[in-house]
Amino acid sequence: MNHSSQCPANKTLLIIGYVWPEPNSSAAGSRMMQLIKLFQDDLWNITFASPAKLGEHRVDLTKSGITEQNIELNNASFDQFIKNLQPDLVIFDRFMMEEQFGWRVEKYAPNALRVLNTEDLHSLRACRQQIIKDYLKTKPQEINLKNLTLTDQAWLFSKMTKTEITKREIAAIFRCDLTLMISEFEIKLLKEQFQIPARQLFYLPFLYKELETKNLPTFEQRQHFVTIGNFRHDPNWDAVLWLKEAIWPIIRQQLPQAEMHIYGAYPPPKATALNNPKQGFLVKGWAEDAFDVIQNAKVLLAPLRFGAGIKGKLAEAMLNGTPSVTTLIGKESMLDDSKSDWPGNIANSSNEFADAAIELYQNHQAWLNKKITGFNIVSQRYVLNNKKVKEKHSLPTHCKEMLDHLEDHRSQNFIGSILNHHHHKSTQYMAQWIEAKNNKNEN
Repeated sequence: MNHSSQCPANKTLLIIGYVWPEPNSSAAGSRMMQLIKLFQDDLWNITFASPAKLGEHRVDLTKSGITEQNIELNNASFDQFIKNLQPDLVIFDRFMMEEQFGWRVEKYAPNALRVLNTEDLHSLRACRQQIIKDYLKTKPQEINLKNLTLTDQAWLFSKMTKTEITKREIAAIFRCDLTLMISEFEIKLLKEQFQIPARQLFYLPFLYKELETKNLPTFEQRQHFVTIGNFRHDPNWDAVLWLKEAIWPIIRQQLPQAEMHIYGAYPPPKATALNNPKQGFLVKGWAEDAFDVIQNAKVLLAPLRFGAGIKGKLAEAMLNGTPSVTTLIGKESMLDDSKSDWPGNIANSSNEFADAAIELYQNHQAWLNKKITGFNIVSQRYVLNNKKVKEKHSLPTHCKEMLDHLEDHRSQNFIGSILNHHHHKSTQYMAQWIEAKNNKNEN
C-alpha cells in the first residue's frame, strides 16, 4: 500500500507507527490523530508508515491528505524509501520503532530531527504491573493501592533499573533528539531519577479541539455505569477483572437496577465470557462512538491498579460531563497538582471504590458539581481553543527551532551519541543478517 495525497508544505514529517491509528479503539490512537492534526495545521507534509498489519478499526489517513506507506522490518527497501523522502522530522511511535528504524534514519536522513513519542513509559507500566502481580500472590483477597509504593519515584527507579525494558526505553530516549511525554509525573521521574536533560523532553498531553458543553444529557436522562478501554491493554483488562470480582457485586447489591456497561476494542473470549445480564454486567465490546456511550452513562468507572501516562477515558469523561471514579493511578498527572479536586471520586480499595460509585450515582448535586469540575479541568489543560494551552504545546514551532540549531543540540547529548554508535551498529548488523537470511530463503 502506498497512497499519496500531497499538499503544499514548508516541512516534511515522517511518522513511523507501531500500529496504524485507531482513534475509536484506544487513547493512543486518539493521541496520534491529535499529533497529526498539530502538524497539519502548521502545513507540514505528512507521511505515516508502519510495518504493522491493518487493524479492523483503523482510520483511512489518505482522507485527511496524509500519505500512507507500508514498510518492512529488516529490509533494505526502507533505506531507499527514507533516502527519497528525506524528511525534516521523523517521529518514532514508541521506542520499539526507534530500535528497529532509528539507525536507518540516522544513516540515510542524518539531518532529520529524531523524535520519540512514548505514549506512556512502558517500563514504568511494566514495573507497576509486576508490583501488583507480586502483591496479589500473597494477598489475593483484597488490595489497597495506597499501601503500595506505586508512586514513590526513588523506589520505582530502583526496581525499574533492574529490567531489560527500562534499559531499552531509556536508551531510546537518550538516542533521540527529543521525546514527547504525556505525563508530568514521568517527566519528573526521567529528569530526577534517570538524569535525562530537560532539553530532550517535551510535555504534550491530550489536546482536544474544543469543549462543547451544550446539549449533553442531564443527570435524569442518564443511566448506568460505563467503563471503556482496549482489551489488548493489560491495565484495562485488569480493571475489568477487579470490577467483576470485587467492586461490581457491592454496587449491584445497593443499586439492583443499575448496569455495568463494558466497552473496548478486541475483546477476547475470556472477556466476553464475563457477560452476565442477570448480574447487570454487560460486555458490549467495541464502541463506534466513545463519546456517545460515555455521555449517556451516569458515572464512568476506571479502577486502574497499574498503568502509566494519562488516561484518555478520564479526559473524555470530563469532556462529556460524566463524573468518574478512579484510583491514584488513574488520577496521576491528570490535574495541575495532586491536591486539586477530582471530577468524581478517588478510591483505592474495592469497598471504597464501590461506595464512591454509589454515592456519585445517587447524589444529584454532587454529580452536578463534579461535572462542572471536569469541564474546568479539560478547558484549562486539554482544549486547544484555550490560547494558553495552544501556545504551551506548540510542538511544530519547537521542532522548527530545534532544526535550526540541531548540531548544537546534538553536541550536548554525548551519551546519546555513544548509544547511537554502539546500539545502531549492533542493530544494523543484526538487521542485515536477518535480511540476508530472508533473501537466501526466498532464493
